[in-house]
Amino acid sequence: MFVTADAATILHADLDAFYASVEQRDDPRLRGRPVIVGAGVVLACSYEAKALGVRTAMNGGQALRRCPHAIVVEPRMSAYSEASKAVFKVFEDTTPLVEGLSIDEAFLDVGGLAKISGTPVEIARRLRAEVLARVGLPITVGVARTKFLAKVASGIAKPDGLLEVPPAYELEFLHPLDVSRLWGVGEVTAEKLRTRGLTKVGDVAQLPEAALVAMLGRASGRHLHALAHNRDPRPIEVGRRRRSIGSQRALGRSRKSPATLDAVLTGLVDRVTRRMRSAGRSGRTVTLRLRFDDFTRATRSHTLPQATDQTRAILITARALLAAAQPLISTQGLTMIGISVGNLENEAAQQLALPFDKAANNELDAALDQVKDKFGTNAITRGILLGRDQGLTVPMLPD
Repeated sequence: MFVTADAATILHADLDAFYASVEQRDDPRLRGRPVIVGAGVVLACSYEAKALGVRTAMNGGQALRRCPHAIVVEPRMSAYSEASKAVFKVFEDTTPLVEGLSIDEAFLDVGGLAKISGTPVEIARRLRAEVLARVGLPITVGVARTKFLAKVASGIAKPDGLLEVPPAYELEFLHPLDVSRLWGVGEVTAEKLRTRGLTKVGDVAQLPEAALVAMLGRASGRHLHALAHNRDPRPIEVGRRRRSIGSQRALGRSRKSPATLDAVLTGLVDRVTRRMRSAGRSGRTVTLRLRFDDFTRATRSHTLPQATDQTRAILITARALLAAAQPLISTQGLTMIGISVGNLENEAAQQLALPFDKAANNELDAALDQVKDKFGTNAITRGILLGRDQGLTVPMLPD
């Protein structure tokens, strides 16, 4: 058996409604019934609930109005983390070339396994069977020549499906799809395209790259032009380190005071910078992400003169970004806030000599991290966070 270099050998494996599927696996009474994970804000929902209009990040009250018979369960992050580890063990038993995207999805390159494991589709079938048998969860797999198209294929095959896109039929498959299927096209970009009569991927493909650049900017225009022609040369990156480290929190639809928002932001920055120090990373670009009542989004960022992992420096920057966005928040309401630090570099690459105040802050951060490592994350906290719910710590891949 021989697999050519341009064959469809990339798998995108994506667990179906992950949190909700774990709950249905562990409690037989929930199987086949609409399940919502999270009460105040929907963290996840089963396909039975999705069929009735429930969506992730929806307000809990709105979700129950759409699906009054849904069963609401409290999230169990430790159970999801263990299930993720078990699934990734199946991935790694399938091929050494695994690139994790999140705790419930990954790319796998199976191009070198033809002689010992069969065709990519045969490998994908066995992978799905192994995940179900060993972990008890349904998983959908897309098979294609590029990472982009494999991810599109899995999205269309959901739930609990398998879809291969043969190289000879790539554009025939891709071009009739809605523009929202293009990787990186969110609600705002999709609306920009639709208002110009570009509703299908094929419509985007017919435009010259220069026209898309003029419409969307250089980076987005070039990116979408390439994807619309299925040009995606990215290989599978095993052990790829994160390009940014971040955290976010859903707030619900009730109005939040500036003091409450500051406390939420402070908790997120504490969480992010502790992860950065644990991973030995520092970063220069602080990015604030906001989602509003009407589901529109805004992003604000600032690049520091040098990389840092100091909580104080990143918190000062994040607070300035939040203050600048306050007029938008006041008029549109806020339902989600997120913070991330990008332009990451390794600690070993940084200059060791630090001014006294920065060295003192580093020592303080390190001491607080040691206390939390030994006694738990709630053993010591900032005064502003006392008595406040800091939200759930969502399981994720290593930083």
